[in-house]
Amino acid sequence: MDKLQDALLRRPLYLYDLPAEILNSLSLKPDAGIPAVADDDASTDTSASRRHVPNPAGADNVLGSQSCSLCGMSFATVQEQRDHLKTDLHYYNLKQKMNGLRPVSEAEFEQLVEEKEMSISGSDTTETDEDEDDDDASRKESALSALLKKQASLADRRNADDGDQDDEPKAKRKGSGKPPLAWFSSPQLPDNTYFGVYRALFTPQELENEEGLVDRIRQRQLPPIAMPKTPKDDSTAVPPAYNSRHVFLCMIGGGHFAAMVVCLAPKKSKHGSVGPMNREAVVLAHKTFHRYTTRRKQGGAQSANDNAKGPAHSAGAWIRRYNEQALVDDVRGLLKDWKSLIDTSDLLFIRATGNTNRRTLFGPYEGQVLRPNDPRIRGFPFSTRRATQNELMRAFIELTRLKVKEILPEGTTAPADEAAKQPTKPKPDTKPSAPKLTEEQETAIFHTNQLQALIRRSKLPALLSYLTTNNLPPDFLFQPAGSQQNHHAPTPLHLAASQNSAALVAGLLTRARADPTILNREGRTPFELAGDRATRDAFRVARSELGEKAWDWEKARVPAALAKEEAERRAEREREGQRKEEEERRRKEEERLRSEGPKVPDGAARGGKKGGGSLLGGGAPMTAEERRQEEARGLTPEQRMRLERERRARAAEERIKRMQQQQGGG
Repeated sequence: MDKLQDALLRRPLYLYDLPAEILNSLSLKPDAGIPAVADDDASTDTSASRRHVPNPAGADNVLGSQSCSLCGMSFATVQEQRDHLKTDLHYYNLKQKMNGLRPVSEAEFEQLVEEKEMSISGSDTTETDEDEDDDDASRKESALSALLKKQASLADRRNADDGDQDDEPKAKRKGSGKPPLAWFSSPQLPDNTYFGVYRALFTPQELENEEGLVDRIRQRQLPPIAMPKTPKDDSTAVPPAYNSRHVFLCMIGGGHFAAMVVCLAPKKSKHGSVGPMNREAVVLAHKTFHRYTTRRKQGGAQSANDNAKGPAHSAGAWIRRYNEQALVDDVRGLLKDWKSLIDTSDLLFIRATGNTNRRTLFGPYEGQVLRPNDPRIRGFPFSTRRATQNELMRAFIELTRLKVKEILPEGTTAPADEAAKQPTKPKPDTKPSAPKLTEEQETAIFHTNQLQALIRRSKLPALLSYLTTNNLPPDFLFQPAGSQQNHHAPTPLHLAASQNSAALVAGLLTRARADPTILNREGRTPFELAGDRATRDAFRVARSELGEKAWDWEKARVPAALAKEEAERRAEREREGQRKEEEERRRKEEERLRSEGPKVPDGAARGGKKGGGSLLGGGAPMTAEERRQEEARGLTPEQRMRLERERRARAAEERIKRMQQQQGGG
């Protein structure tokens, strides 16, 4: 394919404004019957992020890793692929495969679910308005369960009567009905690649003569138009009259309604021509309504629940009933305002699953605009999400843009599939794996954790016992050495000194004979990590008791030796000085209280909420309300409610007691 063709196919191809090169070269695909599974599936759109690919045998033509070979779909991102694996469509197709049946496309699955819901409900009693609402449990569980049960029973019947089914014609087993897309070939396309157009854009009379569809497409070409600006503050305002064709799109479900009228003619650019890469849609009117009508986490409309179980009397039920009626009034009022646009629309694309939603749109009611027997009405031939303005625009783009799909002849496989069948070498793991530890390393890490736990809890006897029992040296190096903690304190003596544990330092030096000259990774000795006088004195006392020859104390940077008695006397002097300072502070505070009274905030001294005002005559007494507020200060709402109940109970008991006393006195 040359550069001209490549540039031509890269642009979004709008059905109502096709380039002359494509328009003049279109021809209906000779074998219009295309494999049934491929036809039923929504096809690849070069402008859409999620693409559908043919799936004639379940997985023949799915290319790339971001795809689902079972459902015949490919995705632009990995996240979209993961989301698809959680959908009911994927789950249903898994069951199909287990039962020996072919997978279904999105359009087929939506039709199956809708038909099963109608057969289950029969009336409004089990109807739900959330059938296609992603955020509100869009799939009806009862319908899906019934669908799976029917699927299992069909599989059993198929296995039991396999010989009879083999005699049936294949066309009969696949079912009648035309696929949603009509396919066209063009010399502008590579081999085995075709253009797809939704049949819903044509009338039944036009579809009867498929050979004439190319002429119908040529007749649908529209010149660009310039539209007058509409008021931005009112999206329901109908624009001035114009001479161009348009379509009406509408979705309703789960309390969400969205409607839009879109002109089919492309918008004229400022320079008098249409841009080469896109076709901006001309929206004549749009409006959305969102009402709380569905029972959260339980599913279903409030009216459906009332019909099944009787009217509920909760506040939420009343709100939902009101919103249901308000939504009906809003929708019907909007349709009345748009009557002129709807009556002149070429086609009406409507999604309204459920009897309540259909009655909202089609009535019967006085002055209704939409009629269920209108030949212009179409359903969306693909799955849709929650009713929003963006979803309607996405649906319009999906409907009016040509699809480009590669469809391989029967019996052939894609090159990617052939390559997939060949054994491939496993990809090297780019993520570096953690090195496997030896048995000695694992044992050292275990001892490290045990020793550090004992040191942090200041368990000297247990620490000495653990070192002796496990034959560990007192200067055991913690592992792994590269960790931040072990970098700063690599030995028990370093860690004890950094924890300011004088008893542990004395025991490790005098009883375990730990080496005080070992340096950590920062070049510091254990003594230099000590943070208080008592810990530093423990090193000096150990120097005195062990003697100068025990260690190179100068290398350990420990000051001159200090006798234990002198250290104890100094510690006692410090404790006595602290005790006297505390006694002096208390004496001064007591004297101040006797002369001045307690310190209270200014607001409390003036009879405010704090201080009480009754201590030592320091202010006016608090009122009853202020006392209640003071008692409730700092309490949680539950505690305040409990306190208020206790007050009321005490008040009631007091009143009863007074009444009994009055009756006894009388």
